[in-house]
Amino acid sequence: MQLIWFRTDLRVQDNSALAAAMTTGPTVALYLISPGQWLAHDDAPSKVDFWLRNLKELAIELGKLNVPLLVRHADDWSAAPKVISELCQQLQIGQVQVNEEYGVHESRRDEAVADALDAQGISLRRHLDQVLFKPGSVLTQSGTYFQVYSQFRKVCYQRLHTALPVRIVTPKAQEKLAISSDSLPDQVSGFAPPTDTLRQLWPAGEAEAQRRMDDFAAEHIECYQGARDFPAKPGTSQLSAYLAAGVISPRQCLHAALAANQGEFDSGNVGVVTWINELLWREFYKHILVGYPRVSMHRAFRAETEAVAWRDAPLELKAWQEGRTGLPIIDAAMRQLLATGWMHNRLRMVVAMFLTKNLLIDWREGERFFMRHLIDGDLAANNGGWQWSSSTGTDSAPYFRIFNPLSQSQKFDPDGRFIRQWLPELVGLNKTNIHNPAAIGGLFGVADYPAPIVDLSKSRARALAAFKSLPHFAAKEAL
Repeated sequence: MQLIWFRTDLRVQDNSALAAAMTTGPTVALYLISPGQWLAHDDAPSKVDFWLRNLKELAIELGKLNVPLLVRHADDWSAAPKVISELCQQLQIGQVQVNEEYGVHESRRDEAVADALDAQGISLRRHLDQVLFKPGSVLTQSGTYFQVYSQFRKVCYQRLHTALPVRIVTPKAQEKLAISSDSLPDQVSGFAPPTDTLRQLWPAGEAEAQRRMDDFAAEHIECYQGARDFPAKPGTSQLSAYLAAGVISPRQCLHAALAANQGEFDSGNVGVVTWINELLWREFYKHILVGYPRVSMHRAFRAETEAVAWRDAPLELKAWQEGRTGLPIIDAAMRQLLATGWMHNRLRMVVAMFLTKNLLIDWREGERFFMRHLIDGDLAANNGGWQWSSSTGTDSAPYFRIFNPLSQSQKFDPDGRFIRQWLPELVGLNKTNIHNPAAIGGLFGVADYPAPIVDLSKSRARALAAFKSLPHFAAKEAL
């Protein structure tokens, strides 16, 4: 008997571990409910709810394959070895199949489970699934993990030319087993269910993920390069939540993009190529987790930046969190996050730079807040993005690159459509004034909108001084 242990791979199509299990022998599926671990990882209630909703869709698809889905509880992952070992003994499991996950806690969990199973003569087989290339297989000439995305991407393109990852064929239904599926929970203690509106924005299931992929490939991917930075436009795929939960695979996404570009991935339509590059950014950050595990443990990739004198400014942090900074593009983006569990990627960079540079607040505060609210929260991508914006990470923005939220707003929301959607108190302002209401004072229609909590010019100078004072940067300045 085979056991497939589902984690962030909630699908039956193109699923490496499921296919391996079902081609080996009769298969039973398992999912662990781990609220203590999820809380420790700052997983958002909307994300946990999304997992549960997708789990129900997964159970239906597994039912078509005659694979029963069992649910067990392991409050934190330290309990996983015992729980899984006992289940394997009960069902006389000969082999457990999993798709690899990355991050220090995930790796330690899987090693502990493997040791416990090995003591019973049961093997844990791990499969490549979350990424296109196995971490450790894309290295520099000196045998180290890449620290610069463009160099990593170049090697990935070379690999794609010679060894394009293939999609895994969905197994045929097996004979019915004398094991019944467990009932699935509607919610988990400690995670309040999100609003119906948010749930409607993110329907569960592989069919929905595939529909989004098909619609994006047919309607938007060719214009992706030009439209992706404008938050009021439908220029992005809206697939990040489905990728984070494994409801769709990066292989499926890659092949859909190739189909839209006559099989090309580094030439042809620039929109398609740009989107494939974004898939490789996601890949890059997954590899970073493995090559440099300190980023999984709340540490800066660039060790010298641990000495930055971040400010303790709880009132300013709270204003940022609640969308009350007095900078409309910042506040609109934060309100989008709070209402939808998602934020447009351009705005993720803008609000992250505002927090870490203009407010000089530790990037870890922002990383944590995002994880607690993002339905697509992903350790690798979220950490990579925050460390890029704060100039503490691999391939990060130079410390002197500081986005001006006013110019970003004027450039990427020129008519103020996005701002008006999320800041109804500013709806009466014209497309010039809406970006900076402070410039016209407390006129009619903006009396309830706060003044900016920080002077952009002075705060920029403060951030530059904080980074220049670091011994590493001071030494470079002296050269």
